Amino acid sequence: METESPRSRVERCLRKVEARRDSAAAHFNLGLAYTQQGRMNSAEKAYRRALELDPDLVEAWVNLGGVLLLKWDFKGSQEANREAIRRRDDSLLAHFNLGQACLYLQDAAGVVDCNRKVIELDPNHAKGHYFLAVGLLATDRVAEAREELSRAVALGHRPAPDFLLALEKKEKKSGDSEIVKYTPGVETPDHTKED
Repeated sequence: METESPRSRVERCLRKVEARRDSAAAHFNLGLAYTQQGRMNSAEKAYRRALELDPDLVEAWVNLGGVLLLKWDFKGSQEANREAIRRRDDSLLAHFNLGQACLYLQDAAGVVDCNRKVIELDPNHAKGHYFLAVGLLATDRVAEAREELSRAVALGHRPAPDFLLALEKKEKKSGDSEIVKYTPGVETPDHTKED
């Protein structure tokens, strides 16, 4: 089976839209094709048209929010993702994207709330744990931030060096940097390994 090129996909989706102008699904698929090509303005128009035809198409709200996030329209992204969540509260991607918009708008409490919901929906969401740590650190909950960072790293997320430096700095300031959790059977600077 031959893989369809992004250009061919857009052309096929445009033909479907021409044939079925009132199909929300056709406009949504065109939005996906444009997104794949990195044509965010065209993708936004296609998702908006899909939503005009079917306001209950949650996936279009989520994708519109994602496209607006990529276009640095953070308030618009918030609105689209909130609408997706209003229609379907279990949309992990909508909660995550909303958290990203909150991050860029410097709404630390929003980052925390959104990523707590992400982790509630998927406890193994590495980026959810990481961005929860980012929000917690911004709200001066240093110990909690360290715990969430540890979970994120254990799940395979690589933290940004700037975040690690900021966490270290706040830990030193609060005196938390000296805390070493002892686990039996593990050697730490203060304890030798036990059998």
